[in-house]
Amino acid sequence: MSPARRSDVTTVDQAPGRSAPEGRAAFGVQVASGSSPIQEPDMIDHRRLGRELDLFVSDPLAGAGLPIWLPAGAAARHAVEEYVRELERRSGHQHVYSPPLGKRELFELSGHLGYFADDMFPPMRLSADDEFVLRPALCPHHALVFRARGRSYRELPLRIAELGGMYRSERSGVLGGLSRVRAISLNDAHTFCAPDQVGAEVARILRLIREAHAALGVRPAGLRLSLRGPGGKYVGDDAQWARAEELLRGALAGVDYVEAPGEAAFYGPKIDIQIMDAAGRESTISTIQVDFDKPERFDLSYTDSDGSRRRPVMLHRSLVGSMERLFAYLIEVHEGAFPAWYAPVQLVLLPVDDGQADAAAELARRAVDAGLRVEVDVAGSLGARVRDAARRRVPYLGVLGAREAADGRLALRLRGGRALDPMPAAAVLALIGGQVAARAADLLPAD
Repeated sequence: MSPARRSDVTTVDQAPGRSAPEGRAAFGVQVASGSSPIQEPDMIDHRRLGRELDLFVSDPLAGAGLPIWLPAGAAARHAVEEYVRELERRSGHQHVYSPPLGKRELFELSGHLGYFADDMFPPMRLSADDEFVLRPALCPHHALVFRARGRSYRELPLRIAELGGMYRSERSGVLGGLSRVRAISLNDAHTFCAPDQVGAEVARILRLIREAHAALGVRPAGLRLSLRGPGGKYVGDDAQWARAEELLRGALAGVDYVEAPGEAAFYGPKIDIQIMDAAGRESTISTIQVDFDKPERFDLSYTDSDGSRRRPVMLHRSLVGSMERLFAYLIEVHEGAFPAWYAPVQLVLLPVDDGQADAAAELARRAVDAGLRVEVDVAGSLGARVRDAARRRVPYLGVLGAREAADGRLALRLRGGRALDPMPAAAVLALIGGQVAARAADLLPAD
């Protein structure tokens, strides 16, 4: 995905933007008039929660805007990345890996150095005629994937996806936590399709975005159609822009959205799905962009059914944006209490005393074999360990006393304090495993 205005999903920036009108449904979400999505913004800050829950750290020695994901945060992120990749795979995407830098000429050809140089890091000169640039977007490399060999109309739509790194030269004074960073891990994809396939592909992408948001607990604030503004910062002719805008308007038929002149990418208009943080600041998390420019710049073509050479259309899209901005939002919207399927630790086992230590260790081994993230906590009093698990927002807490150990049972407590009657250990693992496999929002199955 290539950069757009400063509010684009790939900038990991806060956008002024506008949400859907109050009280009207936007992207399947009802926005209550006069309400904000999250209450008490002073009490909910992903930077504070990130420190308290050991999710990530920002160290001055590493540099501003370069957060380090700690084991707990990395576990949650890994679970989300696995889910997104599998969702993309099932929807016909092919995944690639590409390097986070390229030769200067690559970004001259793509237009980034001409239109986006102020937000890029300076080129690294290895010799008089050999300069490399940290990429600000993944789309130039994905254009090279398409042109790696001849393409036929039978291959279209060709959906190329990657969770890849890119870099933006953000000013140090505007960086903060995970919401605005310099090193960005972007969930990105580019679909190369025939012009008459664009409408169906955009509708398909919107459905995928809805599915991903529902699983993660993302609550969109509204949709925005980002259009050209005045000035010469855009490429392409008026006919191309009019056609791209017509295609996106068609895909948004029946959906509430607002128009935002001046927020388009430099190569085309886009649909932006907006979110709001705890302080009421709006930003973009997901996007779909129509691009007639890159295929022309990279001379991309495919052989049509009549044997002629045709130019594909390139759709840029991100289902969940960057991992950094996504988790800044998820930490706040869930107040650190993630759904069990991507909670850093899903089950903590608490033996009452040393006599149950071996039984707890054996049960932990079975839980790990079942694919769960589990810990055994033996340090301190039982009350202190229960409070620590609550502080860490662990979804499931298993207490193992002498009677439970002897009977092969476990007393399960849910995050929030609800205690269940002791049940066989196998039943506990099946319950938790079922909720995790279903990526359920609740900790217990529906009655």
